[in-house]
Amino acid sequence: MTKAAWVLGGALLTCPSLLSAQSADDSAAVRATALDYIVGWYSGNGQRMERALHPQLAKRIVRTGPDGTSILNNMTAKELVEATAGGYGTRTPPAEQQKDVTILDIYENVACVKIVARDWIDYLQVARVDGRWMIINVLWELKPKG
Repeated sequence: MTKAAWVLGGALLTCPSLLSAQSADDSAAVRATALDYIVGWYSGNGQRMERALHPQLAKRIVRTGPDGTSILNNMTAKELVEATAGGYGTRTPPAEQQKDVTILDIYENVACVKIVARDWIDYLQVARVDGRWMIINVLWELKPKG
């Protein structure tokens, strides 16, 4: 390996910011958006949920239909806000509320986030829209029972 390659490799290892397209502010804002989503759900706070979502959000899960074929179930931003405000998330006792947020990647104006909740796992696609991070898409899966 050439000396230049060693120097470049060392610089990349000692300066992680050179390997990433995200800032601390972006990370904090993406995390705050994800927390608005999951904490809003558990607390029944429709306004907090709505703040996290783009109005054209698509939340989807693949289910198995009665004939064994896959069915794509969809939920809109409006439906999710209404379910949140209706208190569905408040049925989970506070001691059982899991809200693990992991930012998988941020690049420029897009991010991918994983949320592990008590009963499901969400994969969020988040985008900076008009200067604000908002959830555009959610693909989710229920955790196995027991």
